[in-house]
Amino acid sequence: MDLKNLFRKKSSELIIKETEAKEHKLKKALSVYDLIALGIGAIIGSGIYVVTGIAAVKAGPAVILSFILAAIACAFAAVSYAELASMFPITGSTYNYAYVAMGEFFAWIIGWDLILEYVFCLPAVAVGWSGYFTNLLASVGINIPNYLANSFLQAPNGFINVPAIGILLFIAILNYIGVRRVASSNNLMVALKILVLLFFVFIAVWHVKPINWHPFMPFGWQGVLAGAAIAFYAFIGFDAVSTAAEETKNPGRDMPAGILGSLGISTLLYIAVSIVLTGIVSYTKLNNPAPIAEALKIIGMNWACGLISLGALVAITSVLIVMFYGATRIIFAISRDGLLPPIFSKVHKKYRTPSISIALIAIVTMLTAGFLPINIIVEFVNIGTMLAFVLTSLSVIVLRYTQPDLPRKFKAPGVPVVPILAIISMLLLMMSLSWETWVRLVVWFIIGLFVYFGYGRHRSILAKNNEQE
Repeated sequence: MDLKNLFRKKSSELIIKETEAKEHKLKKALSVYDLIALGIGAIIGSGIYVVTGIAAVKAGPAVILSFILAAIACAFAAVSYAELASMFPITGSTYNYAYVAMGEFFAWIIGWDLILEYVFCLPAVAVGWSGYFTNLLASVGINIPNYLANSFLQAPNGFINVPAIGILLFIAILNYIGVRRVASSNNLMVALKILVLLFFVFIAVWHVKPINWHPFMPFGWQGVLAGAAIAFYAFIGFDAVSTAAEETKNPGRDMPAGILGSLGISTLLYIAVSIVLTGIVSYTKLNNPAPIAEALKIIGMNWACGLISLGALVAITSVLIVMFYGATRIIFAISRDGLLPPIFSKVHKKYRTPSISIALIAIVTMLTAGFLPINIIVEFVNIGTMLAFVLTSLSVIVLRYTQPDLPRKFKAPGVPVVPILAIISMLLLMMSLSWETWVRLVVWFIIGLFVYFGYGRHRSILAKNNEQE
């Protein structure tokens, strides 16, 4: 085996050429506002309705600082994504960045990791959506039988999770009929969930009692850091914006604004919610699966709980839309390079979407929705996301030194210090995950190595081009 072939790299010229090939050409339809909405759609999901309470129990009222620290850690990685997405306006995100910076083998490793991040999260999130949906229906007197709302692995008398399968089918159809439909639907849902959160802040701020903020740091900085480790998970998703680069009208200008803008807006919303939430009730009462709704009940505003549940449902729906979109583009990009079967990079003639990739992900996620333990999948997805952040930050450093003359419409500040800080912070968070999660990650990568050496390495488009030259 020629080791040099493992590290063959794409050129920036080839990156541009790939996006212009007619058989793989995607429709450029996204504006900067669509990108910001995509980022917010992926970031603000059920986390704001759940994680805020868990982090507050760890940090007390200083959970506000926890969210700020988590946002800073994410910002270290976000500026790297912004630089690379503006340099390489191609779908595939970190997969393609690694292909240019470090070569095909590293690109495959991170591509396989991204499949883990995007595809595996969909069934788990869909099951969460199903729970909110059935509870919301139950609140108005409509009860779905347990055997149709849970799988046999989730409940003793469960059989199949119909709501989870139904929402995935709906989102698959939405993705199939065009990126403009995806963006428009997501924009509407993002607007609704922002309004719901602002509504909570507005109606609850009048019930704030400053005494609830004292002591502000009951567990010291150790508690703040513990809260930040939990709050970090509420920020995962901004990287999904980078998968849309190839379908953006002006990616060089708009990708950095989309990535950093969505992270900034989400941070402000998280801080506002955490300030009000810890101000209306004691942080000791927030250790609850639905802390916002619980806080409203404590202050006698039961009438608003239904709206909060609806907001959570909308929030999770937009997460599903964006993550499904990102998953299809990752598989499309890897397939276009020959490392996965070429059928998955086939583009629909009318809608200009990767229709076969969409169908594949729909089938896989619908079959698995409701059959996987959510806590295992969440940690599995988190470690995959953190690894993607590490390799993206590393790619920025490598390209700054190996290809310093490449045009950069946006430059990450403080290179190499900021990317190194991103790498260190992500590695520290990865080390906090359970050893079982690491074992699952290793097993996943072993499977990926079999796929690469058994199929991808021999069918690489880049390898064939190099042989012809």
